[in-house]
Amino acid sequence: MSTCTVLLVDDEAEFIDTLGKRLARRGLEVHLAHSGQEALDVVAAQELDVVVLDVKMPGMDGIEALQKIKALKPDLEVLMLTAHANVEVAMRGMELGAFDYLMKPVELDELLYKIQDANKKKCLIA
Repeated sequence: MSTCTVLLVDDEAEFIDTLGKRLARRGLEVHLAHSGQEALDVVAAQELDVVVLDVKMPGMDGIEALQKIKALKPDLEVLMLTAHANVEVAMRGMELGAFDYLMKPVELDELLYKIQDANKKKCLIA
């Protein structure tokens, strides 16, 4: 099985830097983006398996970024990452094609499981 390539998108730089290092130690190839626009640039330039996308970001929020990611690459699986107050927004993301959503703070094992699950779905579609 090939390495799973993941894009982490969150404006909290310290959070995704740390999370990215932890996922890389588990064998994933990790790309980071600190805004919705930066995420779109990475999605357009890289072959990715899964995107983990924060819902609440300044400028382009996670819902708008999700819609644009799906317009660029409809088969790319996206996990929404949200705080308690944004669950309804995350549910809206699922209506728009997100694979699933996770609540912050997220446990690493739970995130890995969801990433693997989303990657399996992508492989089944491809």
